[in-house]
Amino acid sequence: MSDYTISVLSVLLVSLPIGTNLALLHFMWMLVSGALLPQRGAIFPALKAIGLSDAATRRAWAAFRHGVWQIALLLRLWREYVKALPDWQPRRYEGYLPVIVDVTAFWRPALQRCPSQHYHPAAQRALPAIIFGISGEVGELNGQRLALPRAFERVYPADPSEKRLWEALLKHTHQALAEDEILVVDAGVKVAALHQAQIKRYVLRLATNFTARRNFLPAAHKGRPSKYGALVRPLPRKYKEKTLAATAPDATATWLEHGREIRVEIWRELVLNKTIPDPANETFDVYAIYDPDFKEPWLLATPVTLKPQSVRAIYRDRWPVEQIPLSAKQMLGAQRQFVHNAESIQRLPELALLAGSILSFLAASFPPTPTGFWDRAPKRTPGRFRRLLMGQPFPKDAPISGQFREKASVTAQLPKGILARRSKVGIAAAT
Repeated sequence: MSDYTISVLSVLLVSLPIGTNLALLHFMWMLVSGALLPQRGAIFPALKAIGLSDAATRRAWAAFRHGVWQIALLLRLWREYVKALPDWQPRRYEGYLPVIVDVTAFWRPALQRCPSQHYHPAAQRALPAIIFGISGEVGELNGQRLALPRAFERVYPADPSEKRLWEALLKHTHQALAEDEILVVDAGVKVAALHQAQIKRYVLRLATNFTARRNFLPAAHKGRPSKYGALVRPLPRKYKEKTLAATAPDATATWLEHGREIRVEIWRELVLNKTIPDPANETFDVYAIYDPDFKEPWLLATPVTLKPQSVRAIYRDRWPVEQIPLSAKQMLGAQRQFVHNAESIQRLPELALLAGSILSFLAASFPPTPTGFWDRAPKRTPGRFRRLLMGQPFPKDAPISGQFREKASVTAQLPKGILARRSKVGIAAAT
């Protein structure tokens, strides 16, 4: 198990510069093995806890902080490795592969000059946080759904708002979206934002009070001629103690799934409010999906003509993207971070998210291991696999490539520790 974990990590890091690859291998083992959890997010104690010497600990920190690597390269190598496995199966529906996007936050309430903020449900207000956009594709490994990340989007330095982050995330996703891929987005993103990003294939969850209009004018009537199409309200709602009825659907469908009856109501070829009817308009369909397992129906929009079963299944495949930050923060202990440099506060969450994806993959690759005698039906979860790795030192005798070695550079003449930092500060001040 340890050797397999090291072999997976080494595939991602072997192409990095010599010295940096070995030090970053130590750092990634520290993350994946959950060494941050008992150390409450402290990096140096976590590196020491996996059995590194003082010098190796400093090198691992230096590779993380100053190493010549980019998360985009590591993500590309990670995708290539997973997709080349014979057991990896992309999940497609009517020929379309779901591509999911989401935003996650690493809370940093004590970080001075934190570049961004994110809404915290418990605090009911926005708190300082390092936020990232996540995009990835959905596949299956040994019956386990996984989100394979494609990119971690940083905030724009000149405008670190979440709105600007979403704009960049949708724009870059559109540029990489293939003809046989469909974007899946949760509530919070508007249909207008997808149209602005010129995304033609998507499945989007809508707010329960969403309304749209027909793309044609209503029949002639007395009074002022109509400028917009008839209003379509998929779900009923209350307004000032008055119930506003839902619009009758254009089509319905029902089917049985695991003994439950799933009912769907469909409205075809709708446009946004305040859109003048025109055959050239971008139209979309709205699906209201009623599932007995959920109190409220799902309201989904898509411009692609699909079967109701496919629309529901595509949206359900959005859920694995939530496991990446869950594994990174809760399972690996990266929710507490104590780095403060402008680059480090971005690099550490990026590596933690990658480690969370790797942990979920490793868990799906191995037979489920029970936590104890009470765990009678274990599943392939990242928490169970992390328990197997936790507390284990870095396997120094693991079979890895000879490319992983310390860089034989002469550094005796260079200042060390605080002296090196002071010399850099002095040079910067002089220039």
